[in-house]
Amino acid sequence: MIEIKKQIAEALSAAAGGAIDAVAVQDALEYPPNADMGDLAFPCFRLSKVMRKAPPAIAAELSAAFSCPAVERVEVAGGYLNLFLNKAYLAEYVIGKAVFADKPYGSSEEGKGKTVVLDYSSPNVAKPFHIGHLGTTVIGHSLKKLHEFAGYHCIGINHLGDWGTQFGKLITAYRLWGDKEKIERDEIDELVALYVKFHAEAEKDDSLNDKARAEFKKLEDGDEENLALWKWFIEISLREYQKTYALLDISFDSYNGESFYTDKMAAQVEKIRAAGLLKIDDGASIVDLEEYGMPPCLILKRDGSTLYPTRDIAAAVYRKNTYDFDKCIYVTSAGQSLHFAQWFKVVELMGYDWADKLVHVPYGTVSIDGAKLATRTGNVVLLKDLFATAIDKSLGIIEEKNPDLENKEDVAKAVGVGAVVFHYLSGGRIKDMNFIMEDALSFDGNTGPYAQYTYARTCSILRRAGEPAAVAAKITTDEESELVKVLLRFPEKVKSAIDDYEPSTVTRYALDLCAAFNRFYHECPILNCEDADIRATRLCLVSATKNILGNALHLICVGTPEKI
Repeated sequence: MIEIKKQIAEALSAAAGGAIDAVAVQDALEYPPNADMGDLAFPCFRLSKVMRKAPPAIAAELSAAFSCPAVERVEVAGGYLNLFLNKAYLAEYVIGKAVFADKPYGSSEEGKGKTVVLDYSSPNVAKPFHIGHLGTTVIGHSLKKLHEFAGYHCIGINHLGDWGTQFGKLITAYRLWGDKEKIERDEIDELVALYVKFHAEAEKDDSLNDKARAEFKKLEDGDEENLALWKWFIEISLREYQKTYALLDISFDSYNGESFYTDKMAAQVEKIRAAGLLKIDDGASIVDLEEYGMPPCLILKRDGSTLYPTRDIAAAVYRKNTYDFDKCIYVTSAGQSLHFAQWFKVVELMGYDWADKLVHVPYGTVSIDGAKLATRTGNVVLLKDLFATAIDKSLGIIEEKNPDLENKEDVAKAVGVGAVVFHYLSGGRIKDMNFIMEDALSFDGNTGPYAQYTYARTCSILRRAGEPAAVAAKITTDEESELVKVLLRFPEKVKSAIDDYEPSTVTRYALDLCAAFNRFYHECPILNCEDADIRATRLCLVSATKNILGNALHLICVGTPEKI
């Protein structure tokens, strides 16, 4: 609809004698609340001062002078100009773009020549990959796909949490209670069990925390035994994480974690000091941000060791120098919003002119039946278990409904994983989610499987009828017309999702498209339609739906099996 709106805006601007430019007109176009008021509406109130007339008079004048092939007729309604679009013109346009064009409809070159770095997923090594990581992982990867769809060169970074006192705790736990053979057999499950045991024992014996700090200090100082254990824990963790990434079809360009920047922080600390920003407060080194309405940003502890802001600043500088990004996006929980606001401000105060290219994309917290997630107490739902349950349920349904389906296991994997991802990305990212397993795995209503079944239905029709050979646009029913309108909106939804960093915009669009297509499918005969032109048009609409719905699901990390 973006290009159609552009045509209409240019025609309205011309009708107004250039009193308002086409870009302003395009931004002002509205979708009326019901079909009786047209497909689009232009409020004429903003032209009153320029044209020195009442809005109803302006609407009447524009109506008389307006001409655009995309618009069938216009009606004046008070200060509004209601526009009724040409159904055949719109159908021919969207079918041409979605079925017969060289590039996917909705894609663009907006980001051509620009680089976006995305920091997402980033689990803490030697801890489980659980439902709390699903948000950063699928939101981040969806944003990567969306930016790529708009022509950006994207770099995906998995900033692993592979440094810090947690490793002192794990090393301590391993030395006290660890069993090498058991870890080699159970891998990360046993590492998690050791981590949970450490916290349970430390509540009874606080000296364990002192031992953990000492072990981490040895690690920082390069102790060979501790370094060997640390590397072993990382290898075990990455093997486990890769299984989940493979299910989600996610790969990263870099796995440089916190430890990668340990030798890059000193230079940034000196730059902060040279800029006169560093102050000593109770022995710690801080940047005072009171005048910006924020607490101080801690740069060094009293013992001179670094903190998260120090590492993040060093990482941002490294990424700018390495990738020369136009945007660097961080997808993390909303609970870290202050942290990012603080160090973003420090980067600005340090004099880096690219500080405004740093973007934090927060998302809401996840709880399980109302209980907060906590690795140290073991209150987590592991993603591998969640996906395994979803895949098993999908396989059972497929075997019941379509026992002769080929590649049942592969289809079940796509449907099960898709159900969980679609469920998560259905709501706005900033909303907190109380994760209820039954809801996530539901196959009824507005769900991922419903969208995938709709996609598979379009594939089935085209397998029987063949792909359309040429554009046909004989629109005869309201269902066809409504489907065309929904198809047209895809580029707008993609742009909105990118501008707002909100993948759920595409998820909701996919549901709207499925609803419009299924109404069309049930009310409009396709394969047995006797009128050749109408049949050709309907096949074109099926093909357009297949392509656009397939791209929409791809952009939100949901698979598209052609048979279910």
